[in-house]
Amino acid sequence: MSGAGGKTAAQLLIRAGGDIPVDTPRVPAREAAEHELSKPMYHENDPNLLQRGLDRLWGWIGDLLSTASGAAPGGPLGLVVLVLVVIGLVAALWWRLGTPHRTVRSADALFGDSPHSAGEHRAAAEAHASAHRWNEAVQERMRAIVRSLEERALLDPRPGRTADEAAAEAGRPLPAHATRLHAAAREFDDVTYGGRTANQQAYLDIRALDLDLENAKPLLTTAAQGAAE
Repeated sequence: MSGAGGKTAAQLLIRAGGDIPVDTPRVPAREAAEHELSKPMYHENDPNLLQRGLDRLWGWIGDLLSTASGAAPGGPLGLVVLVLVVIGLVAALWWRLGTPHRTVRSADALFGDSPHSAGEHRAAAEAHASAHRWNEAVQERMRAIVRSLEERALLDPRPGRTADEAAAEAGRPLPAHATRLHAAAREFDDVTYGGRTANQQAYLDIRALDLDLENAKPLLTTAAQGAAE
């Protein structure tokens, strides 16, 4: 083309070419959008981590209740009635059976459920010592000491008494032996609850204490008890 007509046609082609949209690839466009949306200015009012967690929790509870109410006969009202029935049954059982009780026995109790005499504990201690089972020998000899003091009425028989309690109580009428009694109680606790291993000397010390206590004369006056405390 030439002349005015050609010039007009060229101008139209150039103008039409300027109106053609740019075709941007999908992946770069998405990356550009993600980069733009990641800017802090777009997240100033977003809930924090705790709020998002609570929202999810309440959403889960809502979905659970919705599912339960849909499964319960009568819908939400039926679910409420069912919950009230369960609470009533629990209350009736509680009233009928009373508050649950369990037998509580101190984990540190000196004696087990089967009582034995001082002589029986001594015999058991000697048998363990002969087999070089020093932990068991120490335990049985300490039990023999406490049982002997109970048999002599120097200690009141009391279930659940610990070795430390027995040593403290026996130290009042037997103040001359209070230190050794506490040492024996600590040895008993160490091998019974502390995971330690006794040796022959530990057993011989407790055995000697047991023999000395057999011949010890208690001080039963109030003044002597006060001095021992």
